[in-house]
Amino acid sequence: MYYLQTKASFDAAHFLWKYEGKCRNIHGHRWNVVAKIKSQELEREGQTRGMVVDFGNLKNDLKVFCDYFDHSLIYETGSLKAETVAALQKEEFHLEEVSFRPTAENFAYYFYKKLTDSGYGVHCVEVYETPNNCAVYEEE
Repeated sequence: MYYLQTKASFDAAHFLWKYEGKCRNIHGHRWNVVAKIKSQELEREGQTRGMVVDFGNLKNDLKVFCDYFDHSLIYETGSLKAETVAALQKEEFHLEEVSFRPTAENFAYYFYKKLTDSGYGVHCVEVYETPNNCAVYEEE
């Protein structure tokens, strides 16, 4: 089995709705995303002969997915009042609404699916919200 790994990062704020702890408040992270790709075989012909995938393409795709959230406030659907969202949008803040609770665990799944849907054979995705705290998603 061959494995490739690349990483990208984004800076964004979030909060955990209906959570009894410090993370219920808006706070930021430098989210580091590590994607590990797997393949039983290497490409046999063409420009990517001898490779699992072109690192440049993989790196670019992961960066595009991360850049979507960069310097935004990520919030879960229903967690902010419509008036709050409208006021923040009026002030031209970058908001990104997601259908999931914005945890490292859910982001690991999110990026796993984005890469899988792009045709990559994903082994796992790790998402670090701090240098020491990481969530990993992989399928069996």
